[in-house]
Amino acid sequence: MGYEVHITRGEDWAESGTAPITLADWVAYVKADPEMRLDDFAEATTPSGETIRIDSPGIAVWVGYSAHDEGGNMAWFSWFRDHVSVKNPDEEILGKMCRIAKALNAKVQGDEGELYDSEG
Repeated sequence: MGYEVHITRGEDWAESGTAPITLADWVAYVKADPEMRLDDFAEATTPSGETIRIDSPGIAVWVGYSAHDEGGNMAWFSWFRDHVSVKNPDEEILGKMCRIAKALNAKVQGDEGELYDSEG
């Protein structure tokens, strides 16, 4: 399943609708950041060769990620219901999330409510 960390303007990420990051806010940010690419989908191939694809407005990839590999390792950022989430981010991705949060006047918060350093 995985653990998610969120960029939110809400008091708690689960209440992001009270102070939303709109899809328009997110798309504007992604288009202005040369390290980000808006794809509106995420796609991966399983070890058995099956391709899994998720289509959703606001899915973006951080192409500046040091482990970025078009063959499979991608830092996907997913906008959904007024916040942006990343599944199982490492320290480098958390740093990028904090920089994005600062630009969006938001914060970075884990599934269990823990906050991450906004200085990134």
